[in-house]
Amino acid sequence: MKKEIIIEEFFKKSGPLSEIVTNFHEREDQVEMAKIVNEAVEKKESLIVEAGTGVGKTFSYLVPALMNGGKVVISTATKNLQDQLFFKDIPTIRDALKIPININILKGRANYICQLRMENSLLEGQFLNKEDAKYIHEIKKISDHSESGEISEFNNIPEKSTIWPFVTSTKENCMGQDCEFYKSCFLIKARKKAITSEVVIVNHHLFFADLVLKDAELSEILPKANTVIFDEAHQIPEIASIFFGENLSTNQIIYLIQDMHQILSKHIKDKQKLIELSKLIIDAIQLLNLFFDARNQRIGIEKIEKLDLFKEKLIDLIAELNKLSNFFSEYSDQDIDFKKLLERTEEIISKLKRWNKDVDQNYVYWIEVFSKSIQFNITPISIADNFRKFQEINDTAWIFTSATLAVNSSFNHFQSLMGLENAKTKLLKSPFNYSENAYLYVPKDMPEASSRLFNNHLVSYIYPLLIASKGRAFILSTSIKSMNEITVLLRDEFEKNNINYPILNQGAGSKTKLLEQFKSHGNAVLIGSLSFWEGVDVRGSALSLVIIDKLPFQSPGDPIFESKINMLSAKGVNAFMTFQLPKAIITLKQGAGRLIRDELDKGVLMICDQRIVSKPYGRKFWLSLPEFKRTREQDDVIEFLKHL
Repeated sequence: MKKEIIIEEFFKKSGPLSEIVTNFHEREDQVEMAKIVNEAVEKKESLIVEAGTGVGKTFSYLVPALMNGGKVVISTATKNLQDQLFFKDIPTIRDALKIPININILKGRANYICQLRMENSLLEGQFLNKEDAKYIHEIKKISDHSESGEISEFNNIPEKSTIWPFVTSTKENCMGQDCEFYKSCFLIKARKKAITSEVVIVNHHLFFADLVLKDAELSEILPKANTVIFDEAHQIPEIASIFFGENLSTNQIIYLIQDMHQILSKHIKDKQKLIELSKLIIDAIQLLNLFFDARNQRIGIEKIEKLDLFKEKLIDLIAELNKLSNFFSEYSDQDIDFKKLLERTEEIISKLKRWNKDVDQNYVYWIEVFSKSIQFNITPISIADNFRKFQEINDTAWIFTSATLAVNSSFNHFQSLMGLENAKTKLLKSPFNYSENAYLYVPKDMPEASSRLFNNHLVSYIYPLLIASKGRAFILSTSIKSMNEITVLLRDEFEKNNINYPILNQGAGSKTKLLEQFKSHGNAVLIGSLSFWEGVDVRGSALSLVIIDKLPFQSPGDPIFESKINMLSAKGVNAFMTFQLPKAIITLKQGAGRLIRDELDKGVLMICDQRIVSKPYGRKFWLSLPEFKRTREQDDVIEFLKHL
């Protein structure tokens, strides 16, 4: 009770927080969330909280977590939130509490320069292109005087440059304590700092990839945690499923061969034999790549054309890798480099063999085809049991929060996915006045979402609204194909009518750059697909209209999604109502959440898909959205937009 009083006092207009935060005002829901988080932390319980935009959930979990002391691990989905926590929110709470707290952002291995690999790359001097040969010297120069060795310091080198794998490490090629640079290793220094910090910020991928499953060197962090907080928790089920499974990319084999050639500069003996073996392995990978004309697709194992032949070629690749393994085993006792290469080769072989067997019905066996590589995946259909067991061995408080976790006021969907049936739950709606400040508009007479001319009709319906709003709009599409088609049609419509509002299309630049352009223009229209449905924050009059083309039902062609549906159907469960529909509702809530980001924001959310009113399940979408003023009349929203 005493701490609850302290928490209430902390959030009062006359409390410690108001002395530090400009224009601070009390929020009833913020205090309520802080109290229930505090109880969960004290009792080491699991708690799920949906906190609508404006509740102030970040302060609500930070205050009790820091007040209770001990180690706090915060996992987020986006870099923006990580930076906000590190540079702004946690220092604010720390200052208000007047307690000394060390904070650290811990990043994955690929974010730190590996001095050994950098020096080996300089020594060997063989790169994929001339740019890399130039970049290596710049990396050497900066890293020699760097404290952190983070690749974010290298502003002049493109994020997607092919040099990075040559100068960063993976868990497989890291030499650990046998490395000559171990004492000065940037990664080790960052991890030691994280272990001694009271608050460690990570992203969801790192949490599951390193902290939970893969990296023994990080094993000290989680068991010591008093509180684990997942912000943006709606993304966890999909991310966690990747790491509770197993995957291997052909790029990892290429990197193995590249590392092998680096090591050859030290060990000249039998060089020709290794060159021949590596050529045979690369040829075997290229033969596998030839099976797929279309790139950037996911395919379940049962849908691979000429599967028997594909598996034969995979066996050929394994055979070539076995030859490499035999070669390394001859030298592994003599040299640590060869021992490490042997371990990596054997792990690759084991993963490929497990994928090729296709035996466990609780897992999905599938591949992802990228532009130049193939990734082999074994993914659990459900992670509930795995996550439940993981929680049991880590005695800590678990807080899951997001603005989108509930479906029609129920958390059943998220709880069943995560195995959190016994967790406490709380739904806190946004305090913003949607009924006064925002319209939800579903136009009349739109064709069915499957219609071939759907986008033509969509553009004719949205055009008058874009004129009324003077641009200042997001158009959120459910597919890249549809996004591009809408872009072309709208540009034609603007050109025909001499409208000069800038049209920004996803892919024309980075997400950050496009958002900066959108804000600076003041009358732009930004057209994006699903990556723009969340993690995008445009406050004020720059954004007054959000248009969503269709209800975001995931394509059943995705192998994991399809297997989940089949598993539920086999059990006699209605997969659409229990899985597909809740997932679509949560995604729609994310897209809708782009509109009102502040208590003074006003605008219109337009949903062009008639199913939200024509289908019985459409009501579940309606009831899961905030309490917008609702209309089907175009004149209502045009008049409203003209006065914004």
